[in-house]
Amino acid sequence: MRSRLYSGHVVHKRSKVAENHFRYPIYYVGVDLDELDELDKTLKHFGHNRRARMSVYDADHGARDGSPLKPWIEDVVRRAGITEPVGRVMLLTFPRVLGFKFWPVSFWYIYSVDDTPLAVMAEVQNTFRDHHDYLLHNGGEPFDWHALPESTKAFYVSPFIRVEDMRYRFHFSEPGEHLSATIYDHETAEGVLGDLVLTASIALDAEPLTDAAIRSAVRRLGPISARALILIHWQALKLFFKRVPFFAHTPPPAEEISLDPQREQKP
Repeated sequence: MRSRLYSGHVVHKRSKVAENHFRYPIYYVGVDLDELDELDKTLKHFGHNRRARMSVYDADHGARDGSPLKPWIEDVVRRAGITEPVGRVMLLTFPRVLGFKFWPVSFWYIYSVDDTPLAVMAEVQNTFRDHHDYLLHNGGEPFDWHALPESTKAFYVSPFIRVEDMRYRFHFSEPGEHLSATIYDHETAEGVLGDLVLTASIALDAEPLTDAAIRSAVRRLGPISARALILIHWQALKLFFKRVPFFAHTPPPAEEISLDPQREQKP
């Protein structure tokens, strides 16, 4: 099985208006979409579209209508103009644990049939349960793990960071025994990258996705979605008392996926 349990830390560092920094332990599941049904059959504590200690539901991702995830992401890749057939896809996400469900950000790692990396998609959700996806790619050329792909911020995430005139830069390591992902939230002026407002990153280590590993993760940190929601609101309260400007919630854009990022720039 290529699917893994990933454990490590999330780090946020705010560097504009008011400084704020935190580091918390987390865990994710990194599931190969082609292995979901087999994982469901062989593991007692992992469920695909069923309640278990950890579960991944098709209705929580992709089209969010319960349809299979693999055909959905294949269609997204085609819409982005990538003609290379899709091979394996790994979804890195918080699982449902004890019924709790919330995913600040999930990542889709998309490969061709010859295992060449094609794209990474960041699937972002806010506490209002709105969502938006950013597909990062090179138009069918291999995805460069050393590059910093960019995408215009299109979606309200935090009441303490505006949406307008903001741009994301991303950096990913290739998933393996270790995995990292970083999102840089920059101000922009007339299309020029400006001050860095927030850096959010995860650094994770892999282990086989087994019943023992699942039990251990849940015993240590509990339902990861519930934990994340509590800590997000705690950090929001700290920013409120630091008098960081507040921006009202705006609805997500009509187009659910940003398909055409700025071409990747080397650091």
